[in-house]
Amino acid sequence: MTRVLLLAVLLMVAAMRAGLAVTWLLPPEGSRLVGNTFSVVVPQGNTEPLESFAATYSQGLSNMLEANPGVDPFLPAAGTTLVIPQQLILPDTKREGIVINVAEMRLYYYPPDTNTVEVLPIGIGQAGRETPRNWVTRVERKQEAPAWVPTANTRREYESRGETLPAMVPPGPENPMGRYAIYIGRLYAIHGTNARFGIGLRVSQGCIRLRDADIKYLFDNVPVGTRVQIIDRPVKFTTEPDGSRWLEVHEPLSRNRVEFESNKRVPLSVQPVLRKAMQEGSVNAAAVTEAMERRSGMPVQIGFASAGANGL
Repeated sequence: MTRVLLLAVLLMVAAMRAGLAVTWLLPPEGSRLVGNTFSVVVPQGNTEPLESFAATYSQGLSNMLEANPGVDPFLPAAGTTLVIPQQLILPDTKREGIVINVAEMRLYYYPPDTNTVEVLPIGIGQAGRETPRNWVTRVERKQEAPAWVPTANTRREYESRGETLPAMVPPGPENPMGRYAIYIGRLYAIHGTNARFGIGLRVSQGCIRLRDADIKYLFDNVPVGTRVQIIDRPVKFTTEPDGSRWLEVHEPLSRNRVEFESNKRVPLSVQPVLRKAMQEGSVNAAAVTEAMERRSGMPVQIGFASAGANGL
């Protein structure tokens, strides 16, 4: 094992023990593939839902469901092999501050002067209360023990279910924002939760939810003024320095599904790159089709190009 890989593994193990994000060394210039996928076996006598395994390995429930189709999310059977999808392609964005890819329900934090990236699973806005996308903003302020002020639309939604929301929910166990909030822009926040589930699901009113240990870490380490970029990319593609080409495909959000399905399962933003690669003969078309249909949320090698080729 190389020293770089060994250090990356040690960083990952330390993060998992602390219940925080998985930490990876940033790959060299021209590379975006990080991490390793591995498997664990559900122990005999298991009484834990899939969410518990997701939390143990710093994954969202959606990440685990994509990687393990057919597994019972309420009670994985003893002896079942679970794939832990900790290999990924870094988003094709500026490696600075916070980058949130709502399509894969992950938050990336690039701590300054560390040459590392922290990867945290998130929950996002439910259909009709979408988390913004294609947005660059900054951390405006941070608040410990935040109060929650539901919007008029949210109160009406609760009323339609026979529930009444107060104009303001004070800090405490009934507050769905949890113990910490990082406000971005004017209307949205990255915050905790008082629920035992929801990370890796579309459950919020548009904000970004994290598990308690993860929001505490960000709250303590992300300064006001930090750059925040939100993207919505269910498909990521990279050509690595050794020429290997990789494709990572997630289940698209409902607002992307028409485009995703109507363009032979290849979103318009990725089509030109793959078409060029196919014309070069450096991509296996069958592998691309399989990856787009399987949508495992994990990088899949789909071909090989000459060293130094560029990817997206």
